[in-house]
Amino acid sequence: MAIINPNIVTDEEKIENILTRGVEDIIDKSELKKALLSQKQLRIKFGIDPTGPKIHLGRTIPLRKLREFQKLGHQIILIIGDFTAQVGDASDKSEKRPILTREIIDENLRDYKNQIGKIIDLSKTEFVYNSEWLNKLTFSEIVKLAEIFTVQQMLARRNFKDRYEDGKEISLREFLYPIMQGYDSVMVKADVEIGGFDQLFNLKAGRYIQEFYGLEKQNILTTEMLEGTNGEKMSTSQGNVINIIDSPNEIFGKLMSIKDDLILKYFILCTEINNSEIEEAKNFLADSKNNPRDLKMKLAKTIVTMYHSEKAAAQAENNFIETFQKNGVPDNLETIIINEAEPEKSLGEILVTQKLIKSKAEWKRLISARAIKFINTEDQNIEKQNQELVLEDCEVKVYAGIFKLGKKKFVKISN
Repeated sequence: MAIINPNIVTDEEKIENILTRGVEDIIDKSELKKALLSQKQLRIKFGIDPTGPKIHLGRTIPLRKLREFQKLGHQIILIIGDFTAQVGDASDKSEKRPILTREIIDENLRDYKNQIGKIIDLSKTEFVYNSEWLNKLTFSEIVKLAEIFTVQQMLARRNFKDRYEDGKEISLREFLYPIMQGYDSVMVKADVEIGGFDQLFNLKAGRYIQEFYGLEKQNILTTEMLEGTNGEKMSTSQGNVINIIDSPNEIFGKLMSIKDDLILKYFILCTEINNSEIEEAKNFLADSKNNPRDLKMKLAKTIVTMYHSEKAAAQAENNFIETFQKNGVPDNLETIIINEAEPEKSLGEILVTQKLIKSKAEWKRLISARAIKFINTEDQNIEKQNQELVLEDCEVKVYAGIFKLGKKKFVKISN
């Protein structure tokens, strides 16, 4: 392996930070630390399946860890799972995952590199697509790989175990996923693989398959998982994500909605603040005289600055204050233009059709909770401004006005 320039080799303290901050587990920590201190360039593997078109903050955590290794001079190999995305990773799923078409995957991939480039240095990253080798595997080779694992091993995995005990379907296709991810480690000759803690089973598969091929077993570093806006694990399928290409106002508003007990975790996992600043944040939150909202504002500004700019962060902060602390209306409202020629629709039908609300059931739930509000309207049939809609208003025909949906979403409807 190539030797890293001694002038850029980090000291033991910086290596220890890499091995501890935001890290859930390491296999084997002493071995990995020894390899890092040896000044040899390591091949650091990370795989990402393009199951959606946007990268959210949860997915940035292992990417940010890659960036730390990259700064030490190690070689990053980023595997785009264009083949494995079709199979579907069952790691955090309680139901069978649908098979994605090649067309959906290609569309999801369209902007991936630009988003990843906001975090790691693309010029120093080796990009590969696992379809390059997985498409070429013969049935005979797959049988040999499958022999490495047992059904008992697969069913010991928590989500498979739960589904099996609940009588839910488990496809044989899902059993193949860790085999494919493990084979990726062989093809890129990985020394280290990074992934979320929910990926541990798949990461270990890489060690088994490397050993089968007579290779050195990769070390494994798993990162902590991040909860989303609803307090559950951040996931595109859950819809609780904060995407790095969301608008500054969206990112700011979503971050202000997270639970107070997640503020410190977001600082540690999603920002570059140093250890002394983390201690300051801990002390701030520990003092009951302080309002956690103030620290959350700092968090939101920090993250918007990272993915947009300081100016955008300042504007988003001002917009949030004017909108949600002073009951104003945000700038740059999403506007829906309704064709006058189409048959009249109720407000609920418009919002569902435009996918601003998921379903009629959600519309009725929001109405029942008095969570839909007229901020102002040009419709002459509506007499009151700032009016909360109630259940009997479900069929009101509305074509023009500004509406507040829930706590934070605004939309303008024009004709």
